[in-house]
Amino acid sequence: MSILLRNIIRFVLLLLLQVFVLNKILLHQSVSFNIYMLFVLLLPFNLPRPALMLLALLMGLTHDMFMDTMGMHAAACVFIAYLRPFIINILSPQGGFETTQKTPSMTSMGVSQFLIYASILVFLHNLIFFSLEVFNVGSFLYLLLKIVFSTAASIFLIVLYELLFFSRK
Repeated sequence: MSILLRNIIRFVLLLLLQVFVLNKILLHQSVSFNIYMLFVLLLPFNLPRPALMLLALLMGLTHDMFMDTMGMHAAACVFIAYLRPFIINILSPQGGFETTQKTPSMTSMGVSQFLIYASILVFLHNLIFFSLEVFNVGSFLYLLLKIVFSTAASIFLIVLYELLFFSRK
């Protein structure tokens, strides 16, 4: 399957899963299950930053349309799309990731590198999104708990996705 077709299918399926299943699940008002940003995380390594940011904007705005959140998801997605190349460069070995795969995954990056990569970007996404959502420093502890718990829940779903859809070497 071509990379373009795979990413179009991933865009649609992650968005539908997020909107119709995961957004309906809310644990104690402090845990949100977000997996839609995985689309941005799994785009090809060599995608130029403007294209990456445009695709992230498209994903965020589409999710915002369903959730009526006025661009908050779009802002968070574009933020992580902007930082993604920096994170990949920091985590990559001296010669880059030498694999036959052209997208970030547990098999192409290694389990520990992928978990660090995903954790950093998911945490930053949740930091931006929930800061815009709460927009109040008076409830700092609530904001911090929501960011940490939602990041942990999202990382769990991302690892589950990786284990289900990517083959090991």
